[in-house]
Amino acid sequence: MGDAMLAAAAPLLAEVFTLWGSPVTVVEIVAFVLAVWMVVCNWRVNPLAWPLAMLSSLGYALLFAQYRLYGEATLQFVFIAVAIWGWWQWLRGHGDDGAALRVHRLSVRGRWAALAAVAMLWPLIALALQRFTDSDIAWLDALPTAGSLVAQVLLGRKLVENWPAWVAVNVVSVGLFAVKGLWLTVLLYALFTAMAVIGWRAWHRMAAR
Repeated sequence: MGDAMLAAAAPLLAEVFTLWGSPVTVVEIVAFVLAVWMVVCNWRVNPLAWPLAMLSSLGYALLFAQYRLYGEATLQFVFIAVAIWGWWQWLRGHGDDGAALRVHRLSVRGRWAALAAVAMLWPLIALALQRFTDSDIAWLDALPTAGSLVAQVLLGRKLVENWPAWVAVNVVSVGLFAVKGLWLTVLLYALFTAMAVIGWRAWHRMAAR
């Protein structure tokens, strides 16, 4: 995201208050609220979660670019693209049996494939950040970026395993944003961790039924 775009978004990046010595901006507050609402909709398998995800991602793309978290910023645009796909999946998608897509579980082989995808994406993203950006924490930035991509695809297919994936992503993200002093976002991702555990339990029950 270029300097010109950040300059155009200056009103959204205006400081509202400080939290533990770090500024909290308009866009961070709005994205926070939208993201929490999104997760609640995900719990309930409500398709409204996807447009909320798109709006929240736009807000966080601005915020992360301002703090040179380019992996996280770029990820938000990938999230928007995947959200369009996920929205369609939840409204019109089908399972392997041809029936309407419902909450279900990955096979053991599928779980290993998801872990392998994260393991391959992490160094690729980190090396790209080192080469093409001025990121100062490329490897730490890249890990939740890789995990989030895989988790988002699992969510789009209504797979229960998206929730433990989000738990792991959110725990790493808490450390990442603490390093950058984004304290409201640290609180958000700590809350996301707890909400992901709740979502995991809720979808486990749905899959069992």
